[in-house]
Amino acid sequence: LSAQATGQAPRSARTVVIAGVPDGLLHDDVMTDILMIHFQMLKNNGGDVEEVMYPTTKKGVAYVTFEDQGVVESVLKKDEHRLEDKRLPRHYLLKVTRYCENVFSSVTSVLNMSVFKDRFVLEDLIQEFKKKNTALSFGPLQSNGHISVQGSFPAIELLRDFLLLKAKSLPEEDKREESKFHQTPRRRLQQHRLGTETSNLLHDGDGGKQVVVLDTDIYHYMKYFFPQTFLVNDDVVISGITDGDITTVYIENAGSRSSTGQLLRVKEKIENQSVKLHNTLRKEKIYFVEHTREEKWRYKRACESLKPHYPYVLVIPYDAHIDIIGNSSQIFEFTKEV
Repeated sequence: LSAQATGQAPRSARTVVIAGVPDGLLHDDVMTDILMIHFQMLKNNGGDVEEVMYPTTKKGVAYVTFEDQGVVESVLKKDEHRLEDKRLPRHYLLKVTRYCENVFSSVTSVLNMSVFKDRFVLEDLIQEFKKKNTALSFGPLQSNGHISVQGSFPAIELLRDFLLLKAKSLPEEDKREESKFHQTPRRRLQQHRLGTETSNLLHDGDGGKQVVVLDTDIYHYMKYFFPQTFLVNDDVVISGITDGDITTVYIENAGSRSSTGQLLRVKEKIENQSVKLHNTLRKEKIYFVEHTREEKWRYKRACESLKPHYPYVLVIPYDAHIDIIGNSSQIFEFTKEV
């Protein structure tokens, strides 16, 4: 709000990621000071620095936020950043890339709360949601019981757990009605994803099925780079249904030897891998200026030629754009070269 009031660009647009910071040589405060001096100097295309974040959760990585967004563009244009200071034993080459917010942090879903209408006052239930999930943003409650909710995957998962508890408290006749409500084409994935998952977990009490809801981009990344996550024995079948930004993964019994515990272990493995990727992956989009076949072919060829140099970048082509998925520094370097 403060940035909007002063006309200042958002913090994320004024921040760059610095990789290659020499780790463990000097005290953190001293290294922070050296970085601030470097990025304030005109010879480095720098300018006024608002903040330097160092150390961070990643070894040798710092975040520099400038007061003016224009400095970011200037700093990125410099071919080589050599970190030099009399307190350092030698110079160090830094890799500077644009900061990218976690694009997997925001999920929008529509919940159908009508299944609770005879048991709870829906408005009171929504207020309870809001108090327990301050990180979520709720739209208005519609007359048909639908309400949109937006937030991070972890926050959505907490809401799911809360819904599960509420659903389990419903009388049996309400649960049967809920089950009938879900027997529609495509299992209402678009409008009732969380409710569908709730229903699945409630009605598969024999342990015959487990469900994991993933971001579609993370699902594709896992399938490509971590296929072993979805490889199990012949007694378990894993299938995924993609609907836009969401992919629902079903883990089911395929043989008499599989057990509830085995399904839960597979589910936990998928969830743990998803959380790790959720914390590290970023995404860039390359939009086609023209939508001609020739232009798309040129972009495809460029991506294919660069891919061997970026082994952990996933390229997903679409009709109007290309998604580039990987860690922040790699996808920006890849996108720039494309």
